[in-house]
Amino acid sequence: MTTPETFTPQAVQITNNAVAKVRSLVEEEANDDLKLRVFVTGGGCSGFQYGFTFDELVAEDDAVIEKDGITVVVDAMSYPYIAGSEVDYEEGLQGSKFVVQNPNANSTCGCGSSFSI
Repeated sequence: MTTPETFTPQAVQITNNAVAKVRSLVEEEANDDLKLRVFVTGGGCSGFQYGFTFDELVAEDDAVIEKDGITVVVDAMSYPYIAGSEVDYEEGLQGSKFVVQNPNANSTCGCGSSFSI
């Protein structure tokens, strides 16, 4: 008799830059209940695009990632698309933004906010 294999998705990593920015924005809003929500939607020039928002609520099926006093949540539909990814915060000539370094993406667009699997 064979036993079914258990699939354990890879964790989403949060960089120190992202932690610092989330902490700064939460402090600026003076609301310790805020969490960074990372999600994937259809659209963008490559098929899917990343989204970021702040949310006070955590759904029962959300993945919750805590690091150094901040919380990042990912909904159950988006998690498989970004499992094993790294969430970072970048500041540069093109502006400041949260970004996802996704090893699952087959291709990304030039702006880095959309991808295909």
